[in-house]
Amino acid sequence: MTKSCSPHFVVSTVLAALAAGWLFAAPAPAQTNRPAAAPTGKVFILPIREDIMPPLVYVVRRGVKEAMEAKADAIILDMKTNGGRVDVTEEIIQILSRFAGLTVTYVNDRAFSAGAFIAVGTQKIYMAPQSVIGAAAPIMMGPGGGMAEKLPDTMEVKMTSAVRALIRAQAEKHGHNVEVVEAMIDKTKEFKIDGDLLNKEGNILTLTDRQAAKAYGTPPKPLLSLGSAASMEALLETLGLAAAERVEIQPTEAETLGFWLNAISPILLIIGMIGLYLEFKTPGFGLPGIVGIAAFALYFLGGYVAGLSGLGWAAVFVVGLVLLLLELFVFPGTFVAGIAGVVLMLVAIVMGMVDIYPGAPALPTFGQLRLPLRDISLALCVSGALAVVLARFLPQTPWFHRLISQTVSGEASVVAHVARQASRVGQTGVAVSPLRPGGKARFGDDLLDAMTQGEMVAAGRPVRIIGHTAAEVIVEEMA
Repeated sequence: MTKSCSPHFVVSTVLAALAAGWLFAAPAPAQTNRPAAAPTGKVFILPIREDIMPPLVYVVRRGVKEAMEAKADAIILDMKTNGGRVDVTEEIIQILSRFAGLTVTYVNDRAFSAGAFIAVGTQKIYMAPQSVIGAAAPIMMGPGGGMAEKLPDTMEVKMTSAVRALIRAQAEKHGHNVEVVEAMIDKTKEFKIDGDLLNKEGNILTLTDRQAAKAYGTPPKPLLSLGSAASMEALLETLGLAAAERVEIQPTEAETLGFWLNAISPILLIIGMIGLYLEFKTPGFGLPGIVGIAAFALYFLGGYVAGLSGLGWAAVFVVGLVLLLLELFVFPGTFVAGIAGVVLMLVAIVMGMVDIYPGAPALPTFGQLRLPLRDISLALCVSGALAVVLARFLPQTPWFHRLISQTVSGEASVVAHVARQASRVGQTGVAVSPLRPGGKARFGDDLLDAMTQGEMVAAGRPVRIIGHTAAEVIVEEMA
């Protein structure tokens, strides 16, 4: 008698797996440098260095999430950059906006272009002696991330307008001088204050630390910077955080790896799905299964390195895969374990790329789900089409026979496997699950994948083998 899978067991397993996903979603905390004095708070220091490119997003996201988990008092951006991509800049500003504490930019040498934008996205700006900030007009980026040629006039007008609106909103939010920020972006804007001409029309504004800290207006207010600090220690003293526990977030090579893995995440999903499909369709366990599992492992690794999710969602995926295998090979025809397994696998794939912050609601918004849903939809469509093509043409190619010979355990050769298939023709058995038209049928001691030629066969009906596909027996219902 065929055993059935208890629905209570499956539901309990699903709930436990989901709990594991959320429980382990946060990455491990960074190493801290504790001052000699007793700490009176926490401050996280994030590096904004080199060109502002996608891997930097992962560093900032990781630092902000750790600061939120630690309930830090402040985040300080240690900035030395020539600028970078506007889309990356906008994402970094959005990430910083999630932190409820104090955000500070310390211009440690220079903050050009996108660096100036990010600085305006923080509440306070301080500068090191002889440092500069500004020159924020949009430019074309070269293939390596460096500055390239001037933008075409029409594109420059559009980009300048869009960037100016974005940065103006940040300046207004944090109380920075809007006219200063616009003069850094728009070369058509002349900037004069209290009779001083700081920027002529046709130029873009760049300020030294002294110029940025000079007070204008009534009452007097610093132009952009709240003052100069000779070092990070001096800045912490100014902020009243000299005795605070310092956590310095360091970039790693893994962030670059994570960027490339996430860039090809739809391809990894397609490879993983096709690998598992071929593994289920061929006898034994071999290369397709190994490749499929490796592709899914890289997919979840990319999300983990990017700071999007913990490894708990990879564990949820494994639980789902185990439930699916139980449905196929241990409890065929029950459907409960199989459906629960597929649902868990899909949920894990989506949640593995959802950006959730500490203290945020457990259920993601549509905006958070948009990118992972796009990737999984693309992967399902492409892998489904490939599966149809492979089922039709792969068995007729030499590659399929090589695949069978490498994966079948106990078979001496492809010839022996084909002979075994031929010997089954004419055997009679019983449908273990409904054949619609595919399902499971038992022939003696063997439980096989079975498919009819289109007709529906109810579970328990006698069937006869009349042929084979790549890994299934073709059957017909007996009268």
